[in-house]
Amino acid sequence: MSTKEKVIEEVDVSELIDGQSELVLYNDDVNTFDHVIDTLIRVCNHTSEQAEQCAVLVHYKGRCTVKTGAFNQLKPQCLQLLDAGLSAEIM
Repeated sequence: MSTKEKVIEEVDVSELIDGQSELVLYNDDVNTFDHVIDTLIRVCNHTSEQAEQCAVLVHYKGRCTVKTGAFNQLKPQCLQLLDAGLSAEIM
């Protein structure tokens, strides 16, 4: 991307109304349960139980909301999950 290009972030109308976004983690066939759990504890401040429950939901349901909050608060956490090799996005 050149320095002249601007990135425009799409913002859902519901975020503008209530200020809440969701950090969603997706299943993959690469990462181990332990890696996902450890990463959720480190990045999202989950307890061991929360992280394990999220990992199980992601495995069986394909996705799980791991955190809710303001977009600007979730963005650094999403980037850390992505840097750890996980699949995540803010909705």
